[in-house]
Amino acid sequence: MNNLTSISSFLLLEFSDMRELQILSFFVFLGLYLIALIGNLLIVTVVAVDSHLHTPMYYLLLDLAMLDIGSISVMVPKAMAMSLKNDRSISYGGCVAQVFFYIFFAASGYSVLTIMAHDRYVAICHPLHYERIMHKGTCLQMVAIGLIASLIYAVLHTSGAFANTFCSNIVNQFFCEIPQLIKLSCSGLSLMEIGVLTFSFSIVFGCLIFIIRSYIQVFAAVHRIPSSQGQKKALSTCVPHLTVVTMLVAGGVLAYARSTADSSNLDTVLAVIYTIIPPMSNPFIYSVRNKEVKTALRNLLHVAFYY
Repeated sequence: MNNLTSISSFLLLEFSDMRELQILSFFVFLGLYLIALIGNLLIVTVVAVDSHLHTPMYYLLLDLAMLDIGSISVMVPKAMAMSLKNDRSISYGGCVAQVFFYIFFAASGYSVLTIMAHDRYVAICHPLHYERIMHKGTCLQMVAIGLIASLIYAVLHTSGAFANTFCSNIVNQFFCEIPQLIKLSCSGLSLMEIGVLTFSFSIVFGCLIFIIRSYIQVFAAVHRIPSSQGQKKALSTCVPHLTVVTMLVAGGVLAYARSTADSSNLDTVLAVIYTIIPPMSNPFIYSVRNKEVKTALRNLLHVAFYY
């Protein structure tokens, strides 16, 4: 391949060269985006308005909803515009921004999920000390640390990805995805990117081990609860979080495990699973399995329709 060190734009994956299918893909993305946007905005509104939900668990849920809005807004509007305008180009700066902001929002969301696991551990294993350990100041500090660490990580990861010399500008994905960008490199992985990827997997699996360890202790504590009703109530606050973590980690691992394989339609499907499905489904997972959120939603909708 020719050396394209001075490329000014990349060409993203087009779903079809047929105009009818391009319009169809636009409406599919629009529907998914609106579902995610409305669902997460409802969560943000309900938690902010309802005083009964002003607790650490729901504060973290509000943070996760805002980060989900940010992450899905990074690539879906561009994919919609690409289908509508029949133009699959994205500027070099736009690609850099897409990579940076997606990594930042995704890493921040993962840090919030890790904090939520700690919150459930303290609430179930040390209920008498919950208010002392998980007070507002502690939550703010943990979230702030997660955001700062995610910002630094996004800068490093983005810098490592674009430090490569690209021999092609054709990205075989509907957004600027790092595994696909690495495939365009003339020399493969740079030493900086190898270091960042090693650090990334260490952090991801470190957080995953922390989450698993927290839930092992949670399940042990739940098993000691004498009444089945108490066990169900305790588990009902854990199931949504476990579902979200499992879906996010499984999709991401599958997508990045295939990064060295030949590109195929499965790459696009996996990208949709780990980038679009979690932000879209999280509000429903948390509202369906949580009585307090469902009650607050009903009250909010009742007031809205009443007025």
